[in-house]
Amino acid sequence: ADGYYMYTTHDCVYSTSDYSDMVYLDSYSFNKVMDLQFNSSVGKFVGYTAEGVKFAENFNKNQAFIQQEKAAVDAYCRHNAQSADSAVRDKS
Repeated sequence: ADGYYMYTTHDCVYSTSDYSDMVYLDSYSFNKVMDLQFNSSVGKFVGYTAEGVKFAENFNKNQAFIQQEKAAVDAYCRHNAQSADSAVRDKS
């Protein structure tokens, strides 16, 4: 009951069937408070707490990591969306 809880979520958000509006969100939270988030539309990490701002500044300095996060919209989101959608969309 008394402890700390850190977690990340990886979300792919889109509304068109051609995935042209696909956005990848990589969120880091601690004790139910989102500290920072990468948004592929913004192209960098944004901090939402004092600690999150510090982490975002450090993450944004690592260009290799930022490029990896930017690539996730294709490698992770589109790939999985195409697999999932084909299993559902083509069924009636």
